[in-house]
Amino acid sequence: MGDALGKINAVLFDLDGTLIDTAPDMVALLGELQQAHGIEPLPYEKARSTVSHGAIALVRLAFPEAGDSDLKSLHREYLERYEASVCVDSRVFPDLPDMLDVLDDQACPWGVVTNKPQRMTDPLLAALGLSDRLCCAVSGDTLPQRKPDPAPLLLACSLAGSQPQDTVYVGDAERDMQAAQAAGMRSIAAAYGYIVAGDDPARWNADVIADDTKELAKMLLKAVNLDA
Repeated sequence: MGDALGKINAVLFDLDGTLIDTAPDMVALLGELQQAHGIEPLPYEKARSTVSHGAIALVRLAFPEAGDSDLKSLHREYLERYEASVCVDSRVFPDLPDMLDVLDDQACPWGVVTNKPQRMTDPLLAALGLSDRLCCAVSGDTLPQRKPDPAPLLLACSLAGSQPQDTVYVGDAERDMQAAQAAGMRSIAAAYGYIVAGDDPARWNADVIADDTKELAKMLLKAVNLDA
């Protein structure tokens, strides 16, 4: 739990599938896109597990027979739909709002590092009332590099005023753990997130694994208050 992490001074989160449950909106819009092109929508759970891999992965899953040119067009159409409805049913995962309140009370900086483009990240955070609370929001196009490159995480550490070794990154994909390890940060695998069949968080070499949001909140708050 928190002891495995040691004392931490800042917390960084992946966005989709880790801090915010965006699947309801992203999957619904994918289904609308499929229906618009005469295709039966994918089952929710199958599409949900792919959300963390981004819009292009969702479109590939939904249109497996599409060629490169058609995929680019479908991807563009999907992003247009998503930008128009970025936060209809998306919510911060259960147990995490109270945890964020405690982090704020403890003056522990927390932020977001995501591969999601800024034009979608910022409106989503604003709609959920998080924009003025977090210390940073590093998006997929903030830098030339994206996760699993450590550069976005290192930028976030700098913005948070925390050294990498005193910072923990929480994510629901192997690339998140790879980025954290390359940055010299502690890492937590969010096993409750959007994980495709056959992928095993136990193989990601995370420092700890959070099976659910309640466990994540408990371990983070313990790590923040370790010396209290």
